[in-house]
Amino acid sequence: MTTTAEAHGGAESRRILLVDDSADAAFAMSMLLEAMGHEVRTAHDGACALNSVDDFRPDVVLLDIGLPGMSGFEVAREMRKRDATRGALLLALTGYGSAADRQTALDAGFDHHLTKPVSIGDLQALLSRA
Repeated sequence: MTTTAEAHGGAESRRILLVDDSADAAFAMSMLLEAMGHEVRTAHDGACALNSVDDFRPDVVLLDIGLPGMSGFEVAREMRKRDATRGALLLALTGYGSAADRQTALDAGFDHHLTKPVSIGDLQALLSRA
């Protein structure tokens, strides 16, 4: 039996936590990810994201850097300390695209740094390897 994700060129379905302070951006990306066959939960700030990881246990976290309250860098560092997200694929999805931003993201525990707007093909490739 073929899953929805496989039918759309992806691998198996993933549990994805999408964290973006832009409600519109989060809604659009969550709709795309759900159409690709993934289970998506959204959060609009770091505290809400951290509060949801223990029960949701995401396979992948798409995390904006410029968040209210605590930065995505801080959220990533905290996620790497938690059992529920220690092994998750952490993807920085951000408008911050300098070489220094990329290095800071990797130092904070992100696996990859994607600059907005992200290529859907690049995103699918990373999700298929999660």
